[in-house]
Amino acid sequence: MNTQDLIVVMKTAKLGNISAAAAQLDMQVATASAAIKRVEKHLGFQLFVRSTRSLRLSKQGETYLPICEQALALLADGKKQVLDNDNEIDGELRLTAPSDFGRNILLPWLDELLDEYPKLALKLILNDHNLDFYRDGVDIALRYGAPEDSSFYGFKICDVPLLLCASTEYLEKQGTPKDHEELSEHQGLFFLIRGSKFDTWKLTKNEQTYKVVLKGRRTSNDADVVKRWCAQGAGISLRSAIDVADQLEQGVVQSILNDYRVECKPLWLICPSKQMINPSVRVLRDKLRVYCQALVEKAERYK
Repeated sequence: MNTQDLIVVMKTAKLGNISAAAAQLDMQVATASAAIKRVEKHLGFQLFVRSTRSLRLSKQGETYLPICEQALALLADGKKQVLDNDNEIDGELRLTAPSDFGRNILLPWLDELLDEYPKLALKLILNDHNLDFYRDGVDIALRYGAPEDSSFYGFKICDVPLLLCASTEYLEKQGTPKDHEELSEHQGLFFLIRGSKFDTWKLTKNEQTYKVVLKGRRTSNDADVVKRWCAQGAGISLRSAIDVADQLEQGVVQSILNDYRVECKPLWLICPSKQMINPSVRVLRDKLRVYCQALVEKAERYK
């Protein structure tokens, strides 16, 4: 017995006419009549005494009607309470993010979010590999690249440019490459992605794309390690604008070959389904968009 059928019963009892009830509920008379019959069949007794010209509540109907009205009111109130709760920023936010990004950039933003919403709790898993949402108990993932699974739902946070960076110390000792050919003679600092060394970099200039294969003795699956090597003068690294913005501002590293364009990496907030998008996720999304875009713009100013 569904609530819509009960609403038909209530409206018919109030108006004393199935046709009038059907008109107000924007349905066919036959549909309204069928709804009443389904309720009566479920209950095992007639709610209405019918004649060719009139329709009135039966004795059982008179007893049942107030109970039905109360039940519908409780259901409506329950729905309202659930929707009201759904609009609250509370519960546990279970988030995974890249290790270096989470550790060095995301943490203060999340602290600010928790201070702003005292009912919100946080479970943060830092990992440079894609986790299983269900097995690893994660609700949302902050990742570079659009969702690989078409069943997942995501929000693009922003497009993040990649920049070629090196420390002043390294450039003073080894010289600053003037073009992609000179770049290939320098020491590269490489990131390990799913077991593969990311040592071929694509650079574009005047609509011409060049694949530059660098030599290098240092490779790590931890972006923070590559970041430190770069700051210490060990070589040239390919870094996201978000990751390197503060170091560019502080003069720790410099951006080189800025007349070339390197690919952008889109940053996404991904959920296993659209149903997981609650107010807490939306608040996180909005903050990430503001803060990440600000870092991208800072990197552009100081590169």
